[in-house]
Amino acid sequence: MTNTSNTGSTPPPAPVWDARPTGAGQVRYGGFWIRVVAYIIDAIVLNVAFAIIGMVVGVSLIPADPTKLDAEVMSKMGVFELVALVVTWLYFALLESSERGATIGKMAMGLRVVDEQGNRISFGRATGRFFAKFVSGIILLIGYIMVAFTERKRALHDMMAGTLVIKAR
Repeated sequence: MTNTSNTGSTPPPAPVWDARPTGAGQVRYGGFWIRVVAYIIDAIVLNVAFAIIGMVVGVSLIPADPTKLDAEVMSKMGVFELVALVVTWLYFALLESSERGATIGKMAMGLRVVDEQGNRISFGRATGRFFAKFVSGIILLIGYIMVAFTERKRALHDMMAGTLVIKAR
């Protein structure tokens, strides 16, 4: 598809999936702090979406009187939490398995999620990676902190899912 407008802009080039090194040290991995920044960007995007969903479902994220939470409010909050989990899962799994291979935060930071051979990951692998993040977090975030200390900058959930986070630019 070409851009026929007079602005002179062209669409971005298609991503290159061959992340395998041709020589030693060609692949650069996404380290701890760049991944933290990417996650903060993703959290902002998701929280905007949650605010919109909360308005549609009718759940206030900050109740006017938290001492008077009745069964109806609690039921709505339960539905909201379930919807938030599904939205978060789909956000990460769909975007990380997409052609770009990255969430909005990772794209902004120039990162991409690939398998151990440098190929695009499947939706199933991205789903496994998402749910493996619960293991990384439940052990006092040690699974995330591992990024700072492993050779290929891998978190526990990356190891469990067989993925790498690489610098695309």
